[in-house]
Amino acid sequence: MRVLVVEDEAKLAGLLRRGLEEEGHAVDLARSGDDALWRASAAEYDAVVLDVMLPGPDGFEVCRRLRERGVWTPVLMLTARDSVADRVAGLDAGADDYLAKPFSFAELLARLRALVRRGTAERPAVLEVGDLRLDPAARRVWRGNVEVSVSAKEFCVLETLMRRPGRVLSRHELIELAWDAAYEHRSNVVDVYVRYLREKIDRPFGRRSLETVRGVGYRLRGDL
Repeated sequence: MRVLVVEDEAKLAGLLRRGLEEEGHAVDLARSGDDALWRASAAEYDAVVLDVMLPGPDGFEVCRRLRERGVWTPVLMLTARDSVADRVAGLDAGADDYLAKPFSFAELLARLRALVRRGTAERPAVLEVGDLRLDPAARRVWRGNVEVSVSAKEFCVLETLMRRPGRVLSRHELIELAWDAAYEHRSNVVDVYVRYLREKIDRPFGRRSLETVRGVGYRLRGDL
C-alpha cells in the first residue's frame, strides 16, 4: 500500500518511513499541515498517518479540511496527548483511528491494515481475485492451494492490482500507487515487475490473468 506519513519530528518520521518501507510499503513524507493537505489532495493514498502537532494547520484541522474536500483516505492520527477530549476531537475531525505516543510499531501496522481493509467501505482481510489470494497482514500469496513466493515490491504491485480487479491501471498510476513520490518515472520498472509477477503467478499455472492493455497499461482479470 502507499502511505502518507505526516510528522514534523525528523527522527520519528525517518523511523516510520524506514519501518513501513521494510514491510514493502511505499511511503511519502509531509512535514507540515500545508504540505499534508497538498499531498493528500493531489495523490491517491491507501492510508494517512497524521501527527496532531504540526507547523501550520494542526492534525485536527488537516483532517477536517481533507474531509471537506471529499478526500476519504483512512486517517490514523498520532499524538502525545491521550486525553479523552483529544481523542474525541480527532475522531470528530474525521480521523478513523487514534494512536497515542509512545506506541508499538507492530500496533501501528496492525491498525493501518485494519483501516486499509475497511477503507470507505468494508474490505476483506484476504484479497481474492479468481483463485489468486493475497493476505496483506501475513504478506503471503497463493494461486489456488499453492503458495507463491514474491519479493516485497512484487507484493506491493500485486496488492495494488488486486485491490482494483478488472480496472486498467496505467504505468503512471501503478508508479503513483506502488512507489513513493521521489521515484523517477522514466524507467521501465513497471514492465519489469509485471514480467516478474507473470513468471510467478501466471506462467507456472497456465494462466494469463495479468493482461497488457496496449497503449494504456495493465489489468488483473477477475475471471481467472
